[in-house]
Amino acid sequence: MRTAYLLAMSSIKIECVVTERYRIGESPVWDEREDALVYVDITGQKVCRWNPSTNKIQSVSLEEPVGSVALRKSGGYVVATGTTFAALNWEDQSLTTLARVDEDKPNNRFNDGKVDPEGRFFAGTMSQEIRPAVVERNQGSLFTLHADHSVVKHFDMVDISNGLDWSLDHNTMYYIDSLSYAVDALDYDVKTGKTSNRRHVYKLQQDEGIPDGMCIDAEGKLWVACYSGGRVIRIDPQSGKVIQTVRLPVDKTTSCAFGGKDYSEMYVTSACDGMDEEWSARQPQSGGIFKITGLGVKGIPPTAFAG
Repeated sequence: MRTAYLLAMSSIKIECVVTERYRIGESPVWDEREDALVYVDITGQKVCRWNPSTNKIQSVSLEEPVGSVALRKSGGYVVATGTTFAALNWEDQSLTTLARVDEDKPNNRFNDGKVDPEGRFFAGTMSQEIRPAVVERNQGSLFTLHADHSVVKHFDMVDISNGLDWSLDHNTMYYIDSLSYAVDALDYDVKTGKTSNRRHVYKLQQDEGIPDGMCIDAEGKLWVACYSGGRVIRIDPQSGKVIQTVRLPVDKTTSCAFGGKDYSEMYVTSACDGMDEEWSARQPQSGGIFKITGLGVKGIPPTAFAG
C-alpha cells in the first residue's frame, strides 16, 4: 500500500511559476478567453493576470483591499473590493460600482468569492485583520450579487468568509468560515440561489492549519488550501475524509484553482504578510504562485458572472 502511495505521489510536480511576492495572493481563476490566470493581492490592493505562455504579468491597482475576482460574461471581471461589488474593465482599468454591502460596518472588507453554476457572484465579508488570521469575531456575512445587481445576504456571524464551490449536481454548496476550522455543506437551490441546512463535512486536524480557499474537481472532491499548513488537502465530502495531501514549500498557502488548457494543472496562491526576515529567508517563495501537475484529476471551468 505504501509503495503504491509513493508511486502515485512521485508523478506530482510542484513549481513556483510566479515569483512575485504578493502580500496576500488569493482568488485564482483561469480565464480561457486570455489563456491566463487571474488573481488578486488582497492587501496589495490589485488584480493581476499572468499569461503562462509569455510569462507576462499585468495588474490593475485598486483603492481598497480586493478580496476576490471572477470572470464576467459581458467582458472583463467582477470584483469584491472594500465592501463594494464592482465591474472591472481590464482595457481601460476602470471600476464601476454595482452594489455595496455592510455599510454599517466601516471596518469590514470583502474576502473570497466565486460564481455559482447559474452566474451569480457569491462573496463574503470579514473585519479587517488585526494581524494575519486575527480578526474581530462574528462581523462578516455571505452575500450574493445577482445578475440584476440586487444583493441577497445568506447569513451573518461569520469570522473570515472564505472558500466556496458547488457540487457537480449543483444541489450542494460547500463553504468555509476559516476560524471554524471546518468545511461546511449547505443544501443549494440552483434555481433561486437559496441556501439551507448548513452542516460540517470535514473538521481540520490541528497540523493542517486554517482552511482558506477551495475548489472542486471533476470527480466531485474538494481541494482546500490550508493557511499556515503549507498544503492543499483533497477531501471526499461524502465520507468526510482527507484522501490526499500535497505539501508546498511555503506555509501560507491561501487558495487553489484548476487551469491550463484542459484544467489538469492546479494553481495555488500564497501570502507573505506577517513573515519576519528569518521566516522569509527560510521560505523565499512565500507570496508566489505555484503550479501543481500530475495530480491525475482535472478541474471544471469557472462560470462567468451573468450581470
